[in-house]
This record gives sequence, structure tokens and C-alpha cells, in this order.
Amino acid sequence: MKEQITQGFDTISQNFIRLKEKTGVVEQIAQAWITALGNGNKVIFCGNGGSAADSQHLSAELMGRYKIDRNPMPALSLTTDTSALTAIGNDYGYDKVFSRQLRGIGRKGDVLVGISTSGNSKNILDAFAVAKEKGITTIAFTGEGGGEMKKAADICLNVPSDTTNNIQEMHIACGHMICGLVEAHFFKPAN
Repeated sequence: MKEQITQGFDTISQNFIRLKEKTGVVEQIAQAWITALGNGNKVIFCGNGGSAADSQHLSAELMGRYKIDRNPMPALSLTTDTSALTAIGNDYGYDKVFSRQLRGIGRKGDVLVGISTSGNSKNILDAFAVAKEKGITTIAFTGEGGGEMKKAADICLNVPSDTTNNIQEMHIACGHMICGLVEAHFFKPAN
């Protein structure tokens, strides 16, 4: 068992060392969020399964607080309203659960962050199409290959792994880093 644990930590460590290659992409994403929020727009998140949890987590970091006690920043996750999800899924199909919500609440200048380990989530791709129509910047958090979302997104953070749990570990770490950069931009940390 100890050997499995050590190998697991080695894999995680190697992934995070390789993740430094994505520094420029992380900076682009932080700047996109800063631009949107600075213009009075919002950051909208979506994802499925564990990525839905990450979507909610990152939205909460902006609306609540990350490291600084400060005013909320406008953010939301399209994964949280079970009535909307089930009604849209029932009436229009699961592929439309995010795009239908985005069509109703998304505005030009917003940012949509789609989180998918495969990069091929149809419901996120549909939301990206609506975002393009509405002038919403699209950001994909994916695994190494990027899938279809890599082609569809304005910015793609395709982290260096094709293993779901390792992809998710890097997504939340990058998301935290971006939240910290955005928060520090708008709010001076207390001494």
C-alpha cells in the first residue's frame, strides 16, 4: 500500500511540475475574468459530475471570498438549480441544460467557464455555441487532449494528464490560483 501511495504522490508531483507550462494560459484566463468583472459582467461556470462540483466551488470562491475578506464578485454556476436542470433536461434534453440557462442569463461581456475532463461534453459545447452568439468569452478547462472544447473555446486550459482524478486536481488548483489573482487585482490584501 505504501508503494501505491508513493507512486500516487509522484504522479501528482510530476503533473504539477508540467502544469507550469500552462502559466501563460492561466494568466490569460485571469485577465479575461478581470476584464469581465471590471466591466460589470459576471463569470459563469458549468460542468458535469466532479466538474459540476468544481464549477460550484469556483463560483463560491468569487461570490464569497477566497483569501481576502471583501465584497462579492458576480459569479454563478449553471449546475445548482435542480428545478431548471430537470425541467430543461426533460423538455429539451440533457444537452441543453446549460445552453438554455445561458441564453436566459448570459450577457455580452460575460465569461463562461466550461469544465470537462474529456473536453467533449455536449452540453458544454452547446453552451459555448450560445456564448459565441451572445458575445460571451468561452474558457475550457480540459484534460491534455482538449477534446472538441479546445477548438470551440476562446481559451483552453488543457492540463497535462489524461487521467480523470489528476485532471480534476489540476483544474481546482488552477481555479484557485485564478481566483487569487482576480481577488488581488480588485482588493488589496489586509496586512
